[in-house]
Amino acid sequence: MELFTEPLSFAFMQRALYAGLAVAVVCAVIGVFVVQRGRAFLGDGLAHACFGGIALGLYLGTDVEDAVWLAIPFTIAIALGIGFVLRSSHLRGDVATGVFFSFSFALGVLFLGLRSASARPVNVESLLFGSILSVSPQVLDVVLIVSAVALIVTLLLWSRLAYAIFDPELAAVSGVPVAALEYLLLAQTAAVIVVAVKTVGVVLVSSFIVIPAAAGRLLGATLARATVLAVVFGAAGVAVGLVASYHLDVPTGATIILTQCACFAVAFAVGRH
Repeated sequence: MELFTEPLSFAFMQRALYAGLAVAVVCAVIGVFVVQRGRAFLGDGLAHACFGGIALGLYLGTDVEDAVWLAIPFTIAIALGIGFVLRSSHLRGDVATGVFFSFSFALGVLFLGLRSASARPVNVESLLFGSILSVSPQVLDVVLIVSAVALIVTLLLWSRLAYAIFDPELAAVSGVPVAALEYLLLAQTAAVIVVAVKTVGVVLVSSFIVIPAAAGRLLGATLARATVLAVVFGAAGVAVGLVASYHLDVPTGATIILTQCACFAVAFAVGRH
């Protein structure tokens, strides 16, 4: 038991665990719908859009902590733009996401380059790869609030979201506001990804959306069971990965993602039998 209790005796490890679990749970629940809709690339695209929003905030003079507040509406706007292009054209989801992905990331690089020479230096590596161990109490509050709101909204609209995702044509005929629900799912995904970037960074955040959900779909015959399994895989990846990184003295975000990948490998092996 000391393997688990020793790391959690530190306040920064406790904050990392709380933030990681909150992100893992909400990303797993939303991720099941995203994966079922065939939009796995969406998480990666919105993560890079978040980079553009944070860079815009830094260009306007805020620090990295406060830039999150600007990155949330910026990333939601990009997500809604992707949804609008998808519904207004014949482009596939990965194509539309790729266009906005490139635009947002390039915009972020531009904003960082336009900052004055006297501006405080920015650790770009921490933005790209995250720093879950440096989550401050203020950032933890933001992560918990955004995660809780997104989770509650998703659960309240569960049946309608499931109907709209599995059979959008029939759901529209039945009076379900499919377009509004899809836009809502995109906006929620964007907001969650922004706060998740504060934990595992731009490069790795899409893994929280895709890997646990994909593992859950391998073993879950129903959407509800797949979601429960996705939450278990996501939370286990955070807890085990966090403790393992402490004892092995290796990067925490990468260890968490590799642990989730191990869960996926186990689910794949079990699902074949």
